[in-house]
Amino acid sequence: MTYQFDPLVPRPIDRPAEVRGPLSTLDDAKIFAAPADPADRPAWRETLEAWREDARRRHGYTGAAYARPGAAWAATCFTVAQVWLWDELLYSFDEHRFTPDRFLADARDRFGGLDAVVLWHAYPVIGLDDRNQWDFYRDVPGLAELVEALHDHGLHVFVDYNPWDVGTRRGAADLTELAALVADLKADGVFLDTLKKAEPDFVERLEAARPGIVLEGESKLPVERIEDHAASWAQFFADSPVPGVLRAHFYERRHMQHHVRRWHRDHSEELQSAWLNGVGVMVWEVVFGVWVGWSRRDAATVRRMVTLQRAAADLLLHGEWTPLAELPPEAEAAGVYASSWRRDGVTLWTLVNRSDTDYHGPLPGADLLGGVPARGIGASAEGWRPDLPELPHDPDARFPHRLARRVSPQRTTGTPSQDTVVVPAGPYVLTVRYRARETGMYQGAPYVDEWKPLPPRLHDARTLQREGELATAVAVAATEVTNAEFAEFVAATGYRPANPHRFLAHPGAPDEPVTYVDLDDARAYCGWRGGRLPTEDEWQLAGETGALRRGTPAVWNWTESEHTDGRTRFVMLKGGSDYRAEGSEWYVEGGRKEPDYTVKLLLPGLGLARSATVGFRCAWEVTA
Repeated sequence: MTYQFDPLVPRPIDRPAEVRGPLSTLDDAKIFAAPADPADRPAWRETLEAWREDARRRHGYTGAAYARPGAAWAATCFTVAQVWLWDELLYSFDEHRFTPDRFLADARDRFGGLDAVVLWHAYPVIGLDDRNQWDFYRDVPGLAELVEALHDHGLHVFVDYNPWDVGTRRGAADLTELAALVADLKADGVFLDTLKKAEPDFVERLEAARPGIVLEGESKLPVERIEDHAASWAQFFADSPVPGVLRAHFYERRHMQHHVRRWHRDHSEELQSAWLNGVGVMVWEVVFGVWVGWSRRDAATVRRMVTLQRAAADLLLHGEWTPLAELPPEAEAAGVYASSWRRDGVTLWTLVNRSDTDYHGPLPGADLLGGVPARGIGASAEGWRPDLPELPHDPDARFPHRLARRVSPQRTTGTPSQDTVVVPAGPYVLTVRYRARETGMYQGAPYVDEWKPLPPRLHDARTLQREGELATAVAVAATEVTNAEFAEFVAATGYRPANPHRFLAHPGAPDEPVTYVDLDDARAYCGWRGGRLPTEDEWQLAGETGALRRGTPAVWNWTESEHTDGRTRFVMLKGGSDYRAEGSEWYVEGGRKEPDYTVKLLLPGLGLARSATVGFRCAWEVTA
């Protein structure tokens, strides 16, 4: 296969725009590339100012949206975290409750605290059954209380909108559902997944539902829509060797941008761009179940940056901004660059070091942070000496790996049922088929240091090999547990799950596979039968004999494959189901699957793992 692009190199649309040609052509820039020669910079700045004046005139810019009192917070929202609702810092699977204090304490310790969070909810689980994106918010017990707790800690809260969700159950129109959701949850913003912008009627409807609502798109915002979008992601924005200027923020200083490169392990370039432009960053350490944690160096840089940004917020918003301000010759020769911000006798220089060597040479004003470390940031000021906490730089740029560990299965204590498929003891080798999703599979990230993954790197068919050895033969039930069999268990034991939400929510016919049960429910039943769930490998080995039978309707099967890396829990599903959500490549794939096919499912909490399309079968170790 010949790739049409190098995924480790920015695409042409990601690259900074040269400042030349008719002014209107600059409207399409992500970042304005900066000139290498200091002598060219005054004319470069004049051109940017001329473009801004011309663009505002052409687009009839008024800035009225930024005068809304309820939206003023966005202009100083310097750090926002995207967090899966069931991130193990935010949710305790043992206690069945949200833990915002734990999540926020970690953010304070490592990043200097957060200004906002995006509560991510549906993808990559949506499509498993007919629940729509609104169900994955509406059906979460205690979600309103979680939002309230985050508000009490001084954070603002974004909800997520998935416009591609067109194939699950239909309720009211998307805009009606979203307007009601933001009003009911008292959400402060909406993240526009896969969208650059919302249409004007969309903006007006949400503003009516929640005055001051902030809309933030996923990529480059068209210049004419800076008028009514208070924020946007600077996602996959490549900078020039000499740091450039963010087009949207230069157009309107109150427009907040959040730099983000979700798959990168070195965030120094985006952090330096944010620091020089007076904007923020998206801290995203778990991308759809994949650990992409930030190094100690980059976390320390965020902590230093946002502490000063919050202290100097008024200056950054309203001061006279000079990109690539003049520095002593020794500084530029060492790869150090600056922006200056002046107002009312105060000047702040935000400094970055592009080189791999610490800089302790001459700087303008008084040094606030003790030089400019390699690949880091610094600051100096004149007429201002803020009272700052200790803000040490940490040079450790190593990636903080995490390994997912398998939760140990329970041992079997009984004898197998008569209708089983026996998998012999001994070594085995399996080929597993799966679809390449952003969730990855067992360990590590599916994309490392890649710019935007595109087909054939995304959603293509893949295989992996698994090797192992069974210490004993394993008998896997030939059929799934039925509603009648599970009802017998409940009647005999009085079983009641610790969190009963959605438990047996919609019982089917007695001979149909039992559904609306989660892993613990399935484990409890199999334990009552003296067995356990089969592992994903045991399920596949039994299935490849051709002797496993499927119930009607066909449902995915839980397997004893729960893993956790301390931030995300996941499990491997086998078998496929008769349900299939159509209309989007972002859904969990549906349909019946061959025994070698696996789907990685991120585990939600509070009963949301109980699905209409997931059942189970039991297994027993055969020792004689």
